[in-house]
Amino acid sequence: MAETCDILISGGGIAGLTAAATFAARGFSVICVDPTAPVTERASAGADLRTTAFLQPAKALLEEAGLWTRLAPYAAPLQIMRIIDAGGAEPEPRVVREFNAAEISELPFGWNLPNWLLRREMLARLGELAKAEFRPGVGTQSLFTRTNEARVTLTDGSRVTCKLVLACDGRASPMREAAGIGVQTTRYGQKALAFAVSHDLPHENVSTEIHRTGGPFTLVPLPDLEGRHSSAIVWMETAAKADRLAALAEEDFEAEMNIRSCGVLGRLKLASRRTLWPIISQRAEALVAERVALMAEAAHVVPPIGAQGLNMSLADLRVLVDLASERREGLGDAAMLDAYEKARHGDIKLRVSGIDLLNRASMIEARPLRDLRAGGLNALYSLPQVRRMLMQMGLGVR
Repeated sequence: MAETCDILISGGGIAGLTAAATFAARGFSVICVDPTAPVTERASAGADLRTTAFLQPAKALLEEAGLWTRLAPYAAPLQIMRIIDAGGAEPEPRVVREFNAAEISELPFGWNLPNWLLRREMLARLGELAKAEFRPGVGTQSLFTRTNEARVTLTDGSRVTCKLVLACDGRASPMREAAGIGVQTTRYGQKALAFAVSHDLPHENVSTEIHRTGGPFTLVPLPDLEGRHSSAIVWMETAAKADRLAALAEEDFEAEMNIRSCGVLGRLKLASRRTLWPIISQRAEALVAERVALMAEAAHVVPPIGAQGLNMSLADLRVLVDLASERREGLGDAAMLDAYEKARHGDIKLRVSGIDLLNRASMIEARPLRDLRAGGLNALYSLPQVRRMLMQMGLGVR
């Protein structure tokens, strides 16, 4: 006999766990499943060493879900976004521009946290919520929908009947595929190295993107690690170069890393293992099907530029949870899902396209084009109204 709940969430990553806590805090009964058990210790095999920056608009959602009080003690504020063009003959800064959150707000742009720690604290919060259940090691297998409900068969053979299936199950989403929704994918021939470092100079809550070729080299503030200043790094490169860097001995890797960082935080020392991630852009051809809503990477994937990925996902969640709360009797019906599609389609399309352009600009190899890129950065920064608009758009504020 099938179990019942209001919402079945397929996927227990950062977005799926946040969705489970948010909907349960609003009084909806939620079952969240994920085929992979979460790794919640930094040193454990399989730990996700990437970090996530929650931008300003996310804070209210996290507070409402009861997550922010758990996360705040570990969060490194992002007060300044610094962009450096190092595209000259030598890998050294030639254009440095800073965007300070104080120009538009009393709060920082956002707060940065390690992904393994986010999973730990989010799972602890779900354990406090009577209406939320998380099932690790169990995935979604098949989907059957009708006008008034959805039936999902799980990989352990059990079945769940619900009003809404929320697909948070990644770029290869099984629920998106089961719903028959296609995707448009762009492959860049890039990969990203993600790792943590310690460094000589304090980061002073500045997030720094250094552009040369292959993609940005981004340093994002972390709390001190064992008494040393610390940051997370995402280093995007062509796939062949990223593979070569990942295979280097630690000493050789640190030498190349310090050249690429242009010395902005003094000497960098590797403080974690290196993980490697393919870079794509992807957008689902629809955000909804009968009794199914896509969000997070099931709906859109972007390169890790400007902290947009998860914050687009939380914008999806905000719309969904507000629509669900406004019309509880119509949870998951066609009217609710149509409203979600209309509310999110334009913003997702704009951001996926915009980040695609930024990524292509960051990959430029030819010197004359790199010179144009540096000139464009100078021009944008020199116009206060444009600078303010870019900061607001980056936060997801209109």
